[in-house]
Amino acid sequence: MSVMFLPLRLIPVPVQCVVMSTVLGLVFSRESRLKPLLRELDGKVFRIQVRDTGAVMFLGFDKGRVWVHPQHDGTTDVRINGTLEGFARMCFAHEDPDDLVFAQQLKLSGDSEAMLRFKKLLAEADLDWERELRAAFGDFFGSRVASAAKALVAMEQKLGKQSHQLVSNYLRDIDLPDQQRLQTWQAGVEQLAHKTSHLKGRITRIEHRLEALEQSKRGART
Repeated sequence: MSVMFLPLRLIPVPVQCVVMSTVLGLVFSRESRLKPLLRELDGKVFRIQVRDTGAVMFLGFDKGRVWVHPQHDGTTDVRINGTLEGFARMCFAHEDPDDLVFAQQLKLSGDSEAMLRFKKLLAEADLDWERELRAAFGDFFGSRVASAAKALVAMEQKLGKQSHQLVSNYLRDIDLPDQQRLQTWQAGVEQLAHKTSHLKGRITRIEHRLEALEQSKRGART
């Protein structure tokens, strides 16, 4: 997931797989406390797709070790589909995957138990991708990837704020109500509805009285 923040279309997917497997392999192998979690994922395969580029990688677990390949002929237990921004926010901004799923930056499907175990493994590993990339591939490569990822997150946040401001300006220009005016209108509508309900009750009582009076007149005539 790391190298996808460089000009991804210029980097072959197999190279990205090498980077991922190297970093994950080093982290998981040196942390003995992660071994039980790795064994729980033994035999599981995750399909990872980058929505923006269509790149696909397969992440698997075998006898306490992790592998990442560009292709896989067997079954897939979990599918992870995400945007570049989503993976950047998870790996380098350390955002919770659940929050990214809620924000539709990530989509998960498949074996829910395997998903939970994988999430627990990542949480326990507490991966610092920039540090690990620097250690495995040198300061230049690690800093370039980290800088690109952080720039991507910052850019998307800025675009999000600008879009929100544009929408707000447009609504103001066409004189649509803001939140305060909507609340005032809602209070007025609720008050009107209450008065209407009260009026309907009075009308119903009057109709009953008129009906009783009419019946009384009929009885007097007979």
